[in-house]
Amino acid sequence: MCGRYTLHTRDRIELRGLSFAPRYNIAPSQDVLVIADFGGGVETRSLTWGLIPSWSTDGKAFINARAETLEERPSFSESFRLRRCIIPASGFFEWKRSGKEKRPFYFQSHTHATLAFAGIWDTWSQRGRAITSCAIITTPANDLVGELHDRMPAILLPEVQHDWLNPRTDRVALLRMLQPFPASQMKLHPVGSGVNSPENDSADLLLAVEAEVGQTLSLF
Repeated sequence: MCGRYTLHTRDRIELRGLSFAPRYNIAPSQDVLVIADFGGGVETRSLTWGLIPSWSTDGKAFINARAETLEERPSFSESFRLRRCIIPASGFFEWKRSGKEKRPFYFQSHTHATLAFAGIWDTWSQRGRAITSCAIITTPANDLVGELHDRMPAILLPEVQHDWLNPRTDRVALLRMLQPFPASQMKLHPVGSGVNSPENDSADLLLAVEAEVGQTLSLF
């Protein structure tokens, strides 16, 4: 699962009139930047994080979609075929349980490069209201993330990002792109509990804090 991430640089993101502000604690139901071909060529738009399928009668939203079942789940299959997107991110958070508490950790590229989360999008309309929304695709965790959680965002390598957005790309090739991102290209550090509240959004949330003695030593 990916339930919280950051985007604090606009590296390689063409905004074309969209405003940009660094964000350090992006949460479900919030508006997020998404890159996709919305029918007139690839562009960046602001969508709601939490995919509502166009046919939904109850407006239920899905923040994540498992790569292994994209073609099987009615909520995701059509969007996977027709409406793929990239959700840029600077990094993401996961939590490790310690007794009764969960300790947050921040994952990012070891070079601090912007990550390209694979995603899908759709537009839901009801009673004159339309919401265009997205979900982050997840894969099994790599060895680094796996110390904390069994899932992680599907992160597209630079060489396949164009093909991911190309509507003519073969489905087999698309599924091959959805592999766990190499652990050797990532790093992590523990952060403070301020990130637990989506109301908090400042650069201080990414500051490393000292791990308790005996905790998470296998991560370092």
